[in-house]
Amino acid sequence: MQTDGRTLTGEQLLLVTLIVKLAVTAVVATMLARFRLFRRILLTERRAWPERLVFAAGFGIPLTAGVAARILLGYEAADLTLSGSFLTGLIAGPYSGALVGASVAIPAMIHHEWGALPFAVGCGFAGGGLREICPKPEIWKFTPFFFTRIFQSLWRQIRTATLDWQLVLVTAPVLLEVLRLTIANRFNTPHGQARLFALQPTHLWLEIVVLMVSVMAVAIPIKIWNSARTEHRLAEQEHLLMVARVDALANQINPHFLFNTLTSISSLIRSQPETARVLIVKLSALLRRLLRSQEHFVTLREELEAVDEYLDIERMRFGPSLVIDKQIDDSSLDVVVPSMILQPLVENSIKHGLGRKLGEGRITIRSSRSNGSILIEVIDNGVGLPQTRMEAESEGGIGLRNVNERLRVIYGAPYQLQLHSLPGEGTSARIEIPETVTPDRATA
Repeated sequence: MQTDGRTLTGEQLLLVTLIVKLAVTAVVATMLARFRLFRRILLTERRAWPERLVFAAGFGIPLTAGVAARILLGYEAADLTLSGSFLTGLIAGPYSGALVGASVAIPAMIHHEWGALPFAVGCGFAGGGLREICPKPEIWKFTPFFFTRIFQSLWRQIRTATLDWQLVLVTAPVLLEVLRLTIANRFNTPHGQARLFALQPTHLWLEIVVLMVSVMAVAIPIKIWNSARTEHRLAEQEHLLMVARVDALANQINPHFLFNTLTSISSLIRSQPETARVLIVKLSALLRRLLRSQEHFVTLREELEAVDEYLDIERMRFGPSLVIDKQIDDSSLDVVVPSMILQPLVENSIKHGLGRKLGEGRITIRSSRSNGSILIEVIDNGVGLPQTRMEAESEGGIGLRNVNERLRVIYGAPYQLQLHSLPGEGTSARIEIPETVTPDRATA
């Protein structure tokens, strides 16, 4: 081999081949970890047969292509017969390992390498057998930096007289590589006809390097896949945490709304019993909607329908003096928003803006879409709030604080409730969230 006019020696070429082999191993493992189905298979230790077949196919196809590349193109670094078959058995079980071993042996058998099939299948069964007896967490602890702990493991095994599984995981591919080198040296013909492919180190130190690379070719994919497993589980934990927080906030807001509405009804029971009865009926209908809906997200259309049911209750209290003006962009009706996000804003307008106002009270609900976001405003012409009172309401009031916290939890810190108020003129509550238009419902 030549590079920049210089010829590599046999030792240098072997070292380059070993380095590239580790790079190929890492690339294949990383590419497979990017597929969601493959990652899901890695997450569980008890896999059904279809999952094992998917794992064997996903890993076996590139390995078989690597053996073919070695035969057709002379690209020896792409041959991962030993590590691939052993690794499949170690992760997915003996039969999956044997299946991958048989797959990678097909091109070699066509090339008259008759020892490839029994050796590759044997590697698969060896990995699978080790999986059956080895504690599963020990497999995922296997690291490509095993050599930094090998003396510590040996000493611990001698001192405690207990089996160190990390040492076993290192020893297994080493013994398989020694077996392959022995078979290749014993049965390959002097004319270059290989009965079993193996890299041929010419010095003892190169043999040691070949053995170390055989172990690392197993440990590197395990390290990559375990990192993918950890990242996936962390993402799941973050998802579950967000769901729990949103649930807690939703459970806060419904009792708060119910308490305020029941207080309003109780004030009408003596003076306006018929009105109180109608309010109870409407409240029952609204509660049934809330109980039926277990979704954290709804379309804006559905959210406005829930607000209408709440406003029906308030109209019974205020009569014609309460006017609702909707300025809704039709294209925003299918945008997904957090459920029960508008009702607290409307309730706040009625309670703090219109409750003490003389004459007509008007609430304007406005929506628009712009630059990938949806803007929703609830504006009233009530008495307004001074700055100190508005800050106290947004920080201490259950409804507004709840809305602000839900926006922050779901969409991030930049997305918060914005309040603007002028005493005597009214208050505007504004939220802006990323636009999501989908028929599928998110569950936080």
